[in-house]
Amino acid sequence: MKPRLYKTGILFTFLITFLIHSSAFAQLNGSFVITGKIADDQGHPLESVSVQILDTKFGASSDSAGVFKLVGNKPFPFTIQFSAIGFAPKNVTVKSLNDNINVQLFSQSMIANEVVVTASRQAEKLLRSPVTIEKLDIKALKESPAPSFYDALGNLKGIQLTTSSLTFKIPNARGFNIPNNFRFMQLVDGVDMQAATLGVPLGNAIGPTELDIASVEVTPGAASALYGMNAINGMANLITKNPFQYQGLSVYQKVGVNHVGEKDQDASVLTETAIRYAQAFNNKFAFKVNFSYLRGTDWQSNSTNDQNTNDKNTANPAYPELNGENNPAYDAWNKYGDENNNAITLSGVNYQGGKKTFLVRRTGYWEKDLVNPVVDNLKADIALHYRIKPSIELIYGYRVGKMDGIFQRGNKVQLDNVIVQNHHLELKGKNFQVRSYVSIENTGNSYNLKPLSDNLDLTNLSNSAWGAKFKTNLQQSLNDGTDLATAMKLARQFADQGRVEPGTPEFDQLKNTIIGINNWDHKNAGIAGAPPTGGAWLLQKSRMYHTDAQWDLSNKVKYFNLLVGGDLRIYEVIPDGNNFVDFSRPIDERNKPVSVDGKVPDSSNFGKNVYYKKYGFFAQATKTFFNDKLKVFASLRFDQNLEFKPKFNPRAAIVYSPKEQHNFRFAVQNGFRFPALFEALSFVNNGNVRRVGGLSYINEGLGYLDNSYTLASVNTFNAAVNTDVTAGMTSNDAALKNRDLLTVTNLPPTQPEKIVSFEAGYKGIFLDNKLFVDLDFYHNTYTGFLGQVEVSVPKDATVGSDQAVIDMLASNRSKQTRYRVFTNAKNSYKNYGSALAVTYRFYKKFTISGNVSYNEIKTNAQSDVFVTAFNTPKWATNLSVGNREVVNNLGFNIVWKWQTSFLWESPLANGTVPSFNTIDAQLTYRIPAWKAYIKVGAANLFNTHYIQYAAGPTIGGLYYTTLVFDGLFGKINQATK
Repeated sequence: MKPRLYKTGILFTFLITFLIHSSAFAQLNGSFVITGKIADDQGHPLESVSVQILDTKFGASSDSAGVFKLVGNKPFPFTIQFSAIGFAPKNVTVKSLNDNINVQLFSQSMIANEVVVTASRQAEKLLRSPVTIEKLDIKALKESPAPSFYDALGNLKGIQLTTSSLTFKIPNARGFNIPNNFRFMQLVDGVDMQAATLGVPLGNAIGPTELDIASVEVTPGAASALYGMNAINGMANLITKNPFQYQGLSVYQKVGVNHVGEKDQDASVLTETAIRYAQAFNNKFAFKVNFSYLRGTDWQSNSTNDQNTNDKNTANPAYPELNGENNPAYDAWNKYGDENNNAITLSGVNYQGGKKTFLVRRTGYWEKDLVNPVVDNLKADIALHYRIKPSIELIYGYRVGKMDGIFQRGNKVQLDNVIVQNHHLELKGKNFQVRSYVSIENTGNSYNLKPLSDNLDLTNLSNSAWGAKFKTNLQQSLNDGTDLATAMKLARQFADQGRVEPGTPEFDQLKNTIIGINNWDHKNAGIAGAPPTGGAWLLQKSRMYHTDAQWDLSNKVKYFNLLVGGDLRIYEVIPDGNNFVDFSRPIDERNKPVSVDGKVPDSSNFGKNVYYKKYGFFAQATKTFFNDKLKVFASLRFDQNLEFKPKFNPRAAIVYSPKEQHNFRFAVQNGFRFPALFEALSFVNNGNVRRVGGLSYINEGLGYLDNSYTLASVNTFNAAVNTDVTAGMTSNDAALKNRDLLTVTNLPPTQPEKIVSFEAGYKGIFLDNKLFVDLDFYHNTYTGFLGQVEVSVPKDATVGSDQAVIDMLASNRSKQTRYRVFTNAKNSYKNYGSALAVTYRFYKKFTISGNVSYNEIKTNAQSDVFVTAFNTPKWATNLSVGNREVVNNLGFNIVWKWQTSFLWESPLANGTVPSFNTIDAQLTYRIPAWKAYIKVGAANLFNTHYIQYAAGPTIGGLYYTTLVFDGLFGKINQATK
């Protein structure tokens, strides 16, 4: 643990201890205290029941023993309302302090009175939401067998949760899944949790702890009409516990084990500790503090799948004996340094009576040898709530998280001591809300595995020197009569002599040196005695500033309800000399190297900061007709990113409820997604390929938009050239003969991505509130879909000229500059699907529920400049059965998950992800007298090893025990209205 984070932990522990003791002196200033107990229809205590004095701000919640304590100062008599998910609400009139308040609640539908706020930015019944929305309340989160509340998102209808690392999970919905998901927004109490320059939320790295989460609301579909950029595939809002309502000290301890029964990894212990303390004073001021720390051994990405099999023209299809383990152009999913940009053409090899050409690749290094398997996540937050007036509340919040793990973009990144901070200030009243926050990112000691592997090899020999050494030994072995496959293996062993090998002190020392260098170019490749100049350090320290506001004008408008709002967002890009550089500099200085001493350079070395700005406004009108049976929603959003033309996002929706238990919904909307920072502004050399943003001014003088060939066509071109050279032609003549195989890229500057989405759905309750059905259908059309295409630019020629064609020869690799460009697809893409969820409450408290989702994409007749990577299984299901109290204080839940196989496509790896199914299970035993419960559970109970995406980690079983003490020392629980 870093010293400053260790000190932060001590500070939080001291603060909690101090506040526990100081809270004993809190005075009630004449307010009365009402106590009572709440039980279910079988007499068992009910926790987390909302207790509210009607028409006041005074409220509370029951603890694990069913006991509540409520403060108030309203004259007698008055009415208290008791409500909880899964039970019919009940009102009780209190006439004096002597009243004995023992309340019994009776079961009903789980969602009959459930309220959500995310779908339309206002509180409304879940049953009457205008778009598909899923919710996990506090009870569902506690009863889930998933190892964390965040993992439980994967059990929701239509949600695909992808595990990039033990500490980093990524939700997605309705297709086009990627491990760094720019299209899915994640909020915590309305605050965007993304890391500014990485552009995505780092899972739950700085989100709520297990003790502070109250509920999760997920919209699995376009939400940009109200929320703007980055919400076209969906969004999740993690809602935390209010310190007025949930008070006292809570402690959480989980101990688990994973890697059970694995061959190359011993079983490992996982631990997670969390502490929460909250206190309210006189219904005027409240605070809460949270602290948690998780540590474990990460899942390993150890697949040996070859994505450059010998039947491809980037290998050696003319020689079938060079297949499988004999493939010299092998490109493994989880090996780095063996990619296409490290391909070497061996021309003029004497074999079988003629001059032959072979394609080989550098050996590279396995992922397991480059990453640190031990990961952790430390996070803390504090929130201060002050009621200026009974209906106006001022909130300040601070969050900080430090994490390790694996992040995947075009390549994989080892996140090491990444720190993200968030300051949040909010003022909210009955009809308005104003919020400002800043996200501060520091990627710490993180590094990119691809340049690390490349530079480990290049420190020994340049690609050309390694290829020459390989060719010499290959020819010698063939002359000696060695068969081709064996000769290839011997040549590799000979060429690799002198390179550092994993497990040696020399490897560790060189690896650490390269990780400490912030320039990924290797300037002295293969020069004997030269120190390494190419590095792998990922240094990003940018910031995001955001302000938003909304105002409910319904009481000022006569004929309909009206909500208006707006937001402003500014990204401050701090040039780092590697990923984001000063574009005002001359081209040859854009990727300016830094010193190799491993110190963080002064950002002033890289020029002025770059600002990426966006603002927007929205208005939403709602109107009910026919005695509230028909509700109509209409909204319009205006968004302006200063790099692009203004965009308008309309949404129209209707909800028809012929009866309260039956609700039909229809919605149509369009949305835009502005390119994320990396898609718009990046400029980084990564393994002989420069990854660049698609804005026109970044392209100035470089030519990747207007003077390039697609790499796919360059590979096809060279395969044809090799065939003709083998037949006796010169390479230049063969190049000119096959010039028509080269495809000019001709890319326009990057534009925003657009979606037009239609969805229809139904929510209904049957069988006396025992059966709940939720069904939805959707159809999306994407235009200007954003992705990456790899291109090759002739250094000193114009595409179409003879010289440019000759420069595309594999032997002229030094005359090409290769770029991986973020650009828009030329085709439109349509995808569609449906999802069904059913919950049935039967005998006593037994509940069985299940959901199934179907997702499909329509294939276009004409190929595009890049693959769009739908990356979604056609069918996915979740089936669960449980009982929160099968016997006194003992409950259980079992979840079965299954999904079909599907094709995964990405710049890093391509291939089929096999189908898999798993079972999660848990037993929970409550100890009301201690305000505690114990949960024993397993995620992937039968330890079935599976992957969720190509090049992703292999996931096995995780077995855990959790002990929770909740609401200790909670003297008086006061809630917001």
